[in-house]
Amino acid sequence: MNRRSKRLLRRLTGALVSITAISLLKSSAVMATTRYSLSEYNVGVAKVLDSLDRGVDSELGSSGDEKTGDEDSDDPDSRKSDFVMANVQQSLNVREEPNEESSKVGLLYADCGGTILDTDGDWTKIQSGNLIGWCSNKYLLFDDEAEELAQEVGITLAKVEADALRVRKEASEESGIWGLVKRGDQIEVILEHTTDEWVAIEFEGEEGFLSTDYLDIRFSVDSGETYEEIKERARREKEEKAKLIRDLGPVAVGATDETLLAALVYCEAGNQPYDGQLAVASVVMNRVRSGAYPNTVAGVIYASGQFTPALNGKVALQLQRGVPSTCLQAAQAAIGGATNVGTATHFRRWTGQEGLVIGAHVFY
Repeated sequence: MNRRSKRLLRRLTGALVSITAISLLKSSAVMATTRYSLSEYNVGVAKVLDSLDRGVDSELGSSGDEKTGDEDSDDPDSRKSDFVMANVQQSLNVREEPNEESSKVGLLYADCGGTILDTDGDWTKIQSGNLIGWCSNKYLLFDDEAEELAQEVGITLAKVEADALRVRKEASEESGIWGLVKRGDQIEVILEHTTDEWVAIEFEGEEGFLSTDYLDIRFSVDSGETYEEIKERARREKEEKAKLIRDLGPVAVGATDETLLAALVYCEAGNQPYDGQLAVASVVMNRVRSGAYPNTVAGVIYASGQFTPALNGKVALQLQRGVPSTCLQAAQAAIGGATNVGTATHFRRWTGQEGLVIGAHVFY
């Protein structure tokens, strides 16, 4: 890991521990939609506002609701940084010129950030990812307010810079190994258990540790999209999902397997739409069909180190309480052969990794 990343890690493990819980919760909300793209900044939160050299810009869109901000924005010359955050509940229209009659060039979503490129009266030109345009100041947060929101909604990512990196069970080179991550993987950091030498992550339901010598650590906030990017993303997602929807044929199961699978689905994806619940059920059934895993639903669900809710008692508790009808429907469909993730056998919380993103998870 380079010297700059080590300095960042020391800042993050100190200054950001108090906001880690908020960051993780918020990142789940971000992952619940595929409309976001990550804008990464290789600096600490305390410095992120002073070192960004790109910007974001927008104006309240027809689908968005305004969060009433300070109508009397500060003098641009008196601002302490060139960093801004969107101040809306849903999305903003980004304009070509600093007026409401100008053409729209893209959308800036709630909790997205960027930097100032120019100002013109009550309008600010900003860049967020590839999105560049103008927005009204009343829909942006500046300076301290922008920093506070960035701390709440941003996440810290560790990018793997080795061909294959071991995920240790403990923060030690002598520790056992959970598995491997590959070059280019971007993994969300668990800050409260991270040190200068070891980064804590979640790996297939378990806490694991990566050596910081092979990581590039970045603090990240979301960015907006141009209309071209929105259309291309929608087209690509439609094509990819269509390829993965198929019938793999039913699997013979025991009398209680439907309910057991439904309980796991609820614990892993009970807050997701039906597509997300079917995807989790499909992963379990794909493992049942695979020769690399146990050939029963219970055997797959209770396999060591696989599904945390099954191992910590949450699935058993949910079986006692009963399972929602949508989770049972998803379980029955998957057992019957339906899948919307092809033959994928893994999933995890989505934090920017490649794979099929459905709701809050990425499947691979």
